Amino acid sequence: MKDYDAIVIGAGHNGLTNAAFLAKAGLDVLVLEKNDYIGGATVSRELHEGWQYSNCSYVCSFFRPEIYQALDLGRHGLEVVPLQGGATFMQNGDHYGNYHQPAVRRREIMRHSKRDADAAIRFDADLMKWCRLIRGFLLRTPPDPASFKWRDAMEFASLLKAFYQLTESQIYEFIRFFTMSIAEYLEEYFESEVIKAHFSGGSIIGTGLGVYSPGTAYVLLHHAMGDVDGNVGSWGFARGGMGSVSKAIASSFKSLGGDVRSGAEVSEIKVKGNKATGIILASGEEINAKVVVSNLDAKRTFLNIMNKKDLPEEIIHRAENFKIRGSSGKVNIALDGMPDFPALEKGSPLTLGHMHFSDSLERLERAYDDWKDDRWSTDPYVDMVIPSQYDPTLAPAGKHMVSVFVQYCPVEAEGGWTEEKRQAFGDTVINQISQYSPNFKDLILHAEVRTPKEIEAEVGLTEGNIFQGELTLDQLMFNRPFPGYAQYRGPVKGMYMCGSSNHPGGGVMGAPGANAAREILRDLKRTDTTPEDFGDD
Repeated sequence: MKDYDAIVIGAGHNGLTNAAFLAKAGLDVLVLEKNDYIGGATVSRELHEGWQYSNCSYVCSFFRPEIYQALDLGRHGLEVVPLQGGATFMQNGDHYGNYHQPAVRRREIMRHSKRDADAAIRFDADLMKWCRLIRGFLLRTPPDPASFKWRDAMEFASLLKAFYQLTESQIYEFIRFFTMSIAEYLEEYFESEVIKAHFSGGSIIGTGLGVYSPGTAYVLLHHAMGDVDGNVGSWGFARGGMGSVSKAIASSFKSLGGDVRSGAEVSEIKVKGNKATGIILASGEEINAKVVVSNLDAKRTFLNIMNKKDLPEEIIHRAENFKIRGSSGKVNIALDGMPDFPALEKGSPLTLGHMHFSDSLERLERAYDDWKDDRWSTDPYVDMVIPSQYDPTLAPAGKHMVSVFVQYCPVEAEGGWTEEKRQAFGDTVINQISQYSPNFKDLILHAEVRTPKEIEAEVGLTEGNIFQGELTLDQLMFNRPFPGYAQYRGPVKGMYMCGSSNHPGGGVMGAPGANAAREILRDLKRTDTTPEDFGDD
């Protein structure tokens, strides 16, 4: 078996991104994946004949355009179609329509509250103000606050320069924003319950927190920082499903000379003399490399595939206490046709976007209360999309594929998960949708129900947490994953991390993978080959 310059563990989109940039710099790189397919949670799978499910991640927005351009992903087949519309259905038979056109959206808000129509303008402007501030640091390596190195000092200076441009009141407002609950934040703008509920959804997706929990306002910002075709805050569908993202990155990587091996689960990172020297597969095969990069989350990396004798006790302790709480489920559904929604006009453009069925903050908080008691929500928050309206490759002609993301679903249902409980969870979600779409159940041909237990077993996300670690203030920037280890380097030489447990966090954005590649190339004295499309130099 040949030796490699670098081995990347895990063929999720961040691992592939990292590998592609290393290969672009001329390194001989191998990516190892435990499953017989690549992509991790960014996959498209035919789990019902004729239907392609995006059975984990399901919409595209976070992926950084700088990475798209640097790896020439358009040439490798990645096409993202902007998503339009969206609706939150109300129990009284009405709805709030989140129209794509600003003038129509304003009229729709006025239908619910004339005051909120003006408040929405302020809300959008304030949210975009924080987006612009934070987006500038997504593709930068966080500074180490305990370091006296020139590079860390300059990075802190860059942070201070960005904040120096804010007024005194804006600085206070920014600090409040990071520590507030989304409910309290929205209540400073809006009076309509359905509008507050509509905007609060992004703050709880993938998070073990409720709408009244401090810190959820930032989670909303995290979800608003992406863009499609330069439109910040927009979302889109990858043609062919989310697997098209990982396939395009893998194609770019292979065109640069990289190798991918599936069905190759790594059991241990080899360490000799405080330096990573390669990996050992579950089969017993050993492969040597100068650099080993883990795309697994912090818990799996330090507690599963590294020998504890090779680690400082501090790292083991921090990994054990790193917050990764599973709270999300997924239901993917094959439909025999387009469902009806009596609250909407036939052919309404609102079905082209995100559809929700929780119309008040109280309902959202009660859904969280169920999760705290190890129960799936009896009245869950769901984010439903029907991407086959845009993309005919996902389902046969006249049929549709529905992707439903669910909050909240516990890692261990009270008394433990059983097949009957898993199906009952799926039925709860389908029953909720059916309250607003009376023919929905009659159209179902197949449904795949996934709790955090299935997500962890298949994808390798601890507790099924889609962000590889919660996005709370104590786990952001130079605290992600742990203080002193936020610059993608592990505790032994030649060992790195490139997954979403690192800055800037979760979502299909590729930034952790790209940032880690930059640090690896810097350590290898290959700064002449570091991509100029992004960076912190």
